[in-house]
Amino acid sequence: MKRKYILPLFLLLQIIVLKIIPFFPEFIEKYYSNGLYLKIASFSRITLGWIPFSIGDCIYFILIALFLKWLWTERKSWKLFWKDNLLASLSYLSIFYFLFHFLWAFNYYREPLFEKMEIQKDYSDADLIAFTQKLITKTNSIQSQITKNDSLKVVFPYSQEQVFKMNLSGYDNLAIEHPYFSYSHLSVKKSLFSLPLSYMGFGGYLNPFTNEAQVNSLGPMYSFPMTTNHEMAHQMGYASESECNFIGFLASVKNNNLYIQYSGYSLALRYCLGILRVKDEKLFNQIIKTIHPGILKNYKESQDFWKQYETFIESGFHIFYDNFLKMNQQKDGMESYSKFVDLMVNYYKKKEL
Repeated sequence: MKRKYILPLFLLLQIIVLKIIPFFPEFIEKYYSNGLYLKIASFSRITLGWIPFSIGDCIYFILIALFLKWLWTERKSWKLFWKDNLLASLSYLSIFYFLFHFLWAFNYYREPLFEKMEIQKDYSDADLIAFTQKLITKTNSIQSQITKNDSLKVVFPYSQEQVFKMNLSGYDNLAIEHPYFSYSHLSVKKSLFSLPLSYMGFGGYLNPFTNEAQVNSLGPMYSFPMTTNHEMAHQMGYASESECNFIGFLASVKNNNLYIQYSGYSLALRYCLGILRVKDEKLFNQIIKTIHPGILKNYKESQDFWKQYETFIESGFHIFYDNFLKMNQQKDGMESYSKFVDLMVNYYKKKEL
């Protein structure tokens, strides 16, 4: 067999394997997510975590530049040597696809968190309303403690670098109750692509090749800790967006700092309100009157921030990412972000906020 066919055939083999492994979540959970992956992640974060800027973003920039250069160089030979160029493209894709899964993405196929934590999936409208009311009481209380005035929005007094380190205490506290949420070797960076991320409508992302958590540094600071905790959950090997929202929420509210607690509670409340609005607009309009005006001002701050970056780019990228998630075991696509409400409502049925 000619060497140029090996990697394209390897890509086909990988696709076949990925059709099989969803039937073996316990195997992935035991041997990859709680075995090999932990060693890979620790090595990556120890090696790169101390560097103050994102190595992963730099690698992406170089790869994109090289890809564009290759396209320009080969532009005249595509028709003549289309087969060789196609095989070369598939070979690069095969390597990328393998590294993506080997270094992180097999976590898409691990045991679901609701099974691991024995949390029910279904809840009633009454459960959602009761939980939302508890969230409002808690969020109002923290907002009052911080501002001493229910009409003032929360203004974050810490730097983003301070938040990265402060978030660790929340995970330390969470790991006391749930040891599998233990986080070590901090490797969280402000993304060098924060402006493009804003136009794409994202607060951050995990680089699966360097295991660096990248956070959009341009967004509102009150939500920054929760966003960071979400990306840190991805680093721990949780691929599901809903699960990372849930873990990020738990790590935020378990933190000893009121501002970080507020970040978690206020974001969780916003998701619950969004679901209530779809279910019952009249009830939503009644409930929102019980929320402190200062909290609503923080929500307006987020709304104004994202509105300034709304373009066709965001819509296009959301369609792409929605399909990407659906291809990777998240059948709800972009809607999976809000599915963490299912986990929260049932987790707190017998727990105090």
